[in-house]
Amino acid sequence: MPPDMNITDSSFHIGAGLALPEDEVQLWRVDLDAIRGEESRWQELLSADESRRAARFLFPSDRQRFVASRALLRTILAAYLDADPVDLNFSYSQKEKPALGGVHAASDITFNLSHSGGIALYAFNLRREVGVDVEHIRRDFDVEPLAHRFFSAREWKQLAAWPKPERVDAFFRCWTRQEAYIKATGDGLSLPLSQFDVSLDSGETSALLATRPDAREAERWFLREVPGGLGYCAALCVRGHDWILRHWS
Repeated sequence: MPPDMNITDSSFHIGAGLALPEDEVQLWRVDLDAIRGEESRWQELLSADESRRAARFLFPSDRQRFVASRALLRTILAAYLDADPVDLNFSYSQKEKPALGGVHAASDITFNLSHSGGIALYAFNLRREVGVDVEHIRRDFDVEPLAHRFFSAREWKQLAAWPKPERVDAFFRCWTRQEAYIKATGDGLSLPLSQFDVSLDSGETSALLATRPDAREAERWFLREVPGGLGYCAALCVRGHDWILRHWS
């Protein structure tokens, strides 16, 4: 697949037999707003459970984004597996982290997804735990009370040192990095945010600063900022270091 693959309109096509080398993490960034108008097409790929989840959304735009994001997850995974997107089954951990189930459970493909606003982000790998998060940067609320409540003492100190006009961006860098790490571990919200520290620096490529109580755990993960698009912030966390990143947007 060419590195300039662009999923920004409803005319794209993903062929079967996508390669996923063991030493690569492949990251896909998708403009959901450009393709959500194809809702009826995407609905055909969803399971009954996914369709029920979609029906719970109050606003059509949110439902359409959800439908498109799930259908694209199926489409990309099916291309890696040389399978039919409709035939894929998912299992979920106790903390709701998704994985391939059924006949494809032994494929060794790991993945994670996140969507916010009109952007979806997907990460794929073989056998490594991965976590990804993307957030639409909002400037209509005060970030400091949230940071004081949810950031570690070290992260709060970092945020307070940023010039006030830049604190919103720093807040979202911290938030996405926290989310990517806890999603990668599979612990979800059961992992106290006080048990690790991330960097708030822009462009940081090794952003997991410390873990508690096991300080060695930080060395087992690679946490970095990734492109989220204009008005978005995103982060990727992967277990291990001997891999390369390939991404398309």
